[in-house]
Amino acid sequence: MVSDAHRHIGVLPAYPFYGGPPVNPDTTARATIKQVIADLDAEGTERALVLPNYGVPDPAVAFSFNELVIEAAQTDERIRAGLWVSPRPADAERTLRALALAGEEGVRALKLSFLLGGRATDPACRPMLDQIFDHAQRHGLVVHVHTSPGAASDIDEIGNLVEWYADRVPVHLVHFGGGMSGHIKLVGSRFFDWIAAGKRVYTDLSWAIGFAPYWLAQEIERRGIGHDRVLFASDQPWGDYAGEYARMSAATGGGELADLVFRDTFATLYR
Repeated sequence: MVSDAHRHIGVLPAYPFYGGPPVNPDTTARATIKQVIADLDAEGTERALVLPNYGVPDPAVAFSFNELVIEAAQTDERIRAGLWVSPRPADAERTLRALALAGEEGVRALKLSFLLGGRATDPACRPMLDQIFDHAQRHGLVVHVHTSPGAASDIDEIGNLVEWYADRVPVHLVHFGGGMSGHIKLVGSRFFDWIAAGKRVYTDLSWAIGFAPYWLAQEIERRGIGHDRVLFASDQPWGDYAGEYARMSAATGGGELADLVFRDTFATLYR
């Protein structure tokens, strides 16, 4: 009985990444709700937060899947929807349309990623960030934020969102920093410091380097906090469900922490 706190729907157009030929690296991307439901059935996944697929440098593609994730949540009660939003001034009109859907049945999160532009500390992004978090608070939603090392997605940047907003809105840090530097910064102190300070911060370890889940589990046990702030996530189609499940199962070792990671924290956070 597993709850997946991060997977995507929607097929992206081919794109010439890094100067190469146009490719579709997300080979298991799903175009339809029926396909996603079949995946949940095959995995035995009890609940899932489903988000628009993204990756090509065109925000319009990600925004175009918002209605699909709402439809998915209203089609199958196992599915919760996360809506794509952006703080970039260039995306303001599309983000306002997305925020107008925040009260729809099944919506539980707003998805932010700076991979497609913008920056948390860019003053031009702050007005729309305020609106995104205000809507999240009003509707009882989680803000789901991508992290990865360097540039605008580094935890040094994304951590500002925790500092500014996580007193009143849950912030789900995807990928636990996304790499060596992020893992060490978070496990070493920041993740636990935020929790101790009363910040409503959560994370998943999809994409995590092998040592990170084990170290995090050890620190949770040693410090006695954080056990209810970690979720399982596959990040399908960019992640690997079987691999992510095996890694988190081994790190949590069964028992109370495993129950929280694989089911109970999702039930609390995403209702």
